[in-house]
Amino acid sequence: MASLELDRFWEYKSLQEMTKSEWESLCDGCARCCMIKLEDEESGSVDYTAVVCNLLDLNSCQCTRYSERHSLVPDCVHLTPDKAHEFKWLPMSCAYRRLAEGKPLEDWHPLVSNSNETVHHAQISVLDKVVSEAIVHEDQYQDMVVRWVDH
Repeated sequence: MASLELDRFWEYKSLQEMTKSEWESLCDGCARCCMIKLEDEESGSVDYTAVVCNLLDLNSCQCTRYSERHSLVPDCVHLTPDKAHEFKWLPMSCAYRRLAEGKPLEDWHPLVSNSNETVHHAQISVLDKVVSEAIVHEDQYQDMVVRWVDH
């Protein structure tokens, strides 16, 4: 009896062809998009800080109010299939960016590895690397810029 292979929809569907659940499943759970970012208005360059949105659960790297995040955090980016190619500030490891640029998912991605833990084991997630904005004053953000996010 032949084993059923997992549907690797991301390999044959465009971002626009994906269902909402397929689109959502592309998120690897790294939470790098939840990091507070500083943009240089002159150059347009973006720096990531070690400060994350106060809605992020630091132990699971998951949003505690995911379905309400856009109304609770006006700056929370609404990433859609039609706009994925515009978000050049996303880390190069991000599945949304990788697929928008025609690149494959990494081996540690949960859809490939079949485990939500591999993103943490690969040191891609923010687990144990960040603090909540609830305990940092925004005047200190500049002092908390990190260089470990490749973007």
